[in-house]
Amino acid sequence: MTAMIEESWMVRTSYAITSTVANRIRKEWKIICCCLFLFFPMITNGQDSTKINDKPKLHIGGALRFNYNNSSWKKEQVKRGGDFGYDMFRINADAAWKQLSLHAEYRFYSKDFGGGMLKEGYVTWHFNDSTRLDIGLTQVPFGNITYNSHSWFFNLPYYVGKEDDYDMGIKFERKARHWKYQLAFFKNAEELNFGDKTAIDPGRYSYDVAGRNKEVNQGNARVEYLLENNSSIGASLMAGGLYNIPSGEMGSHYAEAVHANLNWKRWNLKLQSLYYQYNVNDSTQFKNAIDMAAYGASYQVAAKAFIHTASLAYTLPVKWGPVSTLTFYNDYSLMDKTISGFENTQMNVLGCMVTAGPVFTYIDWAAGKNHPWLGPVWDDALASGTPGEKWHSRFNINIGYYF
Repeated sequence: MTAMIEESWMVRTSYAITSTVANRIRKEWKIICCCLFLFFPMITNGQDSTKINDKPKLHIGGALRFNYNNSSWKKEQVKRGGDFGYDMFRINADAAWKQLSLHAEYRFYSKDFGGGMLKEGYVTWHFNDSTRLDIGLTQVPFGNITYNSHSWFFNLPYYVGKEDDYDMGIKFERKARHWKYQLAFFKNAEELNFGDKTAIDPGRYSYDVAGRNKEVNQGNARVEYLLENNSSIGASLMAGGLYNIPSGEMGSHYAEAVHANLNWKRWNLKLQSLYYQYNVNDSTQFKNAIDMAAYGASYQVAAKAFIHTASLAYTLPVKWGPVSTLTFYNDYSLMDKTISGFENTQMNVLGCMVTAGPVFTYIDWAAGKNHPWLGPVWDDALASGTPGEKWHSRFNINIGYYF
C-alpha cells in the first residue's frame, strides 16, 4: 500500500520552488496584496441580504471527553491492559448582535498536556450572506478545512502545524457562485508572554514554531472550486517571516498545497499534497530541523518536507438504541523529508466514529513509523528519525459528550 501511494503521490514537479525562497515569498506577498485589493470592493455588495440580529444572542456549549489507550511500545501499560482517564473539558461561547458575531472555545487539559488554553476566539463582521471578516485567534486557511482527516488523531499535517491550525490575525472570506476565496494576514501565533526575547509558551492547541524562532507576518491565500454534494477541489499558499530570537534576524517560511474533498453517496474522500520549508537566519543553529510545540511540550521537525494524505470514510445509518450512525474510516499520511539522512514518517489510522445523540465515540487503531505520538522516540521522530525504525501502534477510544 505504501509503495503505491508513494509512487502515485510523489509528483514533485508540481511543486517547483525557486532557488531563493525569499524572492518567492516577496512575489507571493505581492499576489496576496493584489488579491486583497481586488476583492475588497466586493465586500459591500449585497448588504441588504444580511440577516441582522437586532437583539443580542448568546449560546454557551461545550464538551467533556474521556480517553482509553493501549500503546504497543509502553510495556508496562500493555501489562495493565491500557489506561482510561480524563481527556478534556471545554466551554464554547457563541454570540451575535446585528452584523457582528463572536465565537470562542476554551479547553481544559491535564497539566501534563498543557493545562488550560484558548483553542480559538474571534469576532466576525458579516458584510452579507456570502462575505465575512474574522479578527482574532482564527483558523489558518490552508489545505482541506475544517479537517483534513476523519479520526481523533488527525493526519500528519496537524503535527507540523498544517491542519486545524489557529493564529492571531485577520481573515477575509467570500463565496461567489462555485468559488470560495480566503485571504488572511497573521501577525503571529498565539502570543501568551509578550516578552522581548521570549520563546512561545508550549501550552497551546495547534502546533507552532517554538524554541529559538517565531512565526511572524504571515500571509495566506486559499481558493476552492465548489462541486455538487458539498465536494470541492482547491489550492492553498502561505508565506511569512521566521524571527530568530538569539540573532534578532528574520528568516522565512513557506508552504503550498493542492487538495480535494469529494463526496459520493455515503462515501467521503479527502486528498491532499503539500510542501513546506523553514529557512532559519542564525549562523549558529542547526538548520535542517526546527522546534514546534503544542500541548505543553516541544519536539523537532524537519525543516522541509512533502506530506501526502489520503483519507476515506463511509457513513452507515443504523438504529441501535441511541446509536444513529457509524462512520468507518482509514486515514493515511506520508511525510517525505527532503533532507539527506532523514528517515521518512508514516501514519495510518483505521477506525470508526459512533454517533449516539450528543455522544461521539472514536474507536481508533493508530499506527506510526517515526512518529512522536505513535512510538518511543519523541524529540527526533519528525526530524532525523530512527534508521530501521519499525511500526508502533496505539489502540484508542475517545468518548465525548457535547452540549
